Amino acid sequence: MSDTKKYTETRNNSSPLSIASIPVLDYGVFYDQVSEMLRDEQKHCVAYYGAGSPGNRRFYCCIADDGKATIDVFSHEMSGQNMVLKSLTPVCTQLYIFEREIHENFGVEFSGHPWLKPVRYPYDNPDRSEIMANYPFYSIGGDELHEVGVGPVHAGVIEPGHFRFICNGEKVLHLEIQLGYQHRGIENLFLEKSSPLQRCVLAESIAGDTSVGHELAHVQLIESLAGIEISDALRIERCIALELERLAVHIGDTAALCGDVAYQLGQAVCEALRTSVINTTQYWCGNRFGKGIVRPGGSNYHLNDAAADEILKVISVTGKRFNEVAELIYSRPSVLARFDDIGQVTRRQGLNIGAVGMAARSCGILRDLRKTHPFQYYRDYQVHPAIIGSGDVLARGKLRHLEALDSVRIITDLVEKWKTALKNIERPNYDYRLKPFSFCISLVEGWRGEICHAALTDVNGKIVHYKVKDPSFHNWMALALAVRNQEISDFPVCNKSFNLSYCGNDL
Repeated sequence: MSDTKKYTETRNNSSPLSIASIPVLDYGVFYDQVSEMLRDEQKHCVAYYGAGSPGNRRFYCCIADDGKATIDVFSHEMSGQNMVLKSLTPVCTQLYIFEREIHENFGVEFSGHPWLKPVRYPYDNPDRSEIMANYPFYSIGGDELHEVGVGPVHAGVIEPGHFRFICNGEKVLHLEIQLGYQHRGIENLFLEKSSPLQRCVLAESIAGDTSVGHELAHVQLIESLAGIEISDALRIERCIALELERLAVHIGDTAALCGDVAYQLGQAVCEALRTSVINTTQYWCGNRFGKGIVRPGGSNYHLNDAAADEILKVISVTGKRFNEVAELIYSRPSVLARFDDIGQVTRRQGLNIGAVGMAARSCGILRDLRKTHPFQYYRDYQVHPAIIGSGDVLARGKLRHLEALDSVRIITDLVEKWKTALKNIERPNYDYRLKPFSFCISLVEGWRGEICHAALTDVNGKIVHYKVKDPSFHNWMALALAVRNQEISDFPVCNKSFNLSYCGNDL
């Protein structure tokens, strides 16, 4: 394909594209285009990954423009075994993690990359010498320095991950986070499982605390590729479920933050309030985490008047009580002393690493797909994301407070809109055909931030490649930056303030 057309622009989140319409650029042109695009703070990379046969790889890049609500899609190709490319990381820092993943999955060497080391250790890693036991940790020499290792087995009930601190006394100079201890082969399973229902179950199991977010990203992609139209009532129901998930996690994370600084009243109250929210989701669909609620073309658990009234009743009380306890939490000197000016991530750092979701909004970056690339009923309902600029633990805690209250308002509004919407009885559609030789990328704003699912189909409409990106993929580096020059004792509260996903990263 000629290099004259340098990208294909899609104006609707999850709109399918013909693979033939996606330009294949010479890597030099690709390099210059990405470098130029990402100088604009309104743009960030949502996906950059490879697909194809071992001898002929095609690498797809998707750049979101938050100002124009578009996604620009383009690609480059490589063939042969010894693949070397000039790294984009020195000029576009946010590409560092994408290039590391491509290196790990395909053996591509990125010359000039400052941090080219494994991300996950997949079972089919082309370099069999790259194993957990010889991970190349960063080190600093000096008699006054020492290293502290935490994990992968932790004291509490938590997923596996290793944190290697380099400290001068109690002060953290550097934190390196090594993940990749668990793999379910999710992306390959999307290809191996031919049952549409199995794929839905896979999607909602990617990250247990984001079941609705990931299953919605998958279903949205499938409906776009299959040309399935749904009613406004169903779009509203899905947004209500997504906001209930956001509300429950924000309240639960506030409890965890209180627990880490020994504010027992805040912890106990927030834990009880979280339970009331997830029990309401269970009342609606039979599962506290919303599993089963989103399916292609319809639902087995359509909202009804009884469930809608129960949701309104519970969130009204929950919102009021959470606001009361949050005002206590964020006015107590003992809590503020542990939150204020602790674990700061600056706006520039957030932009450099491509931070998304709460991690971005808490350091002054407006990055919320409900606003910038709306999906489902958010296309007809305006969301005004809360932004806080200080980037510390206090900012991330307060942002949870603001977003929880906003979710209460949004759910209340959406339930009222649902009551007046035309309610077609739509059951799940598992008998669909996908558009052949197509590419589709589906974005959803989960409670952590930007969830991305992408798929490629062959000439028969069969999915031949499936890609998943959890927001934690972007944001783990934010945690590493947050603890620099902090006391090592501040790490737990910094970690809780992000609450990133291990399994969402490891896949």
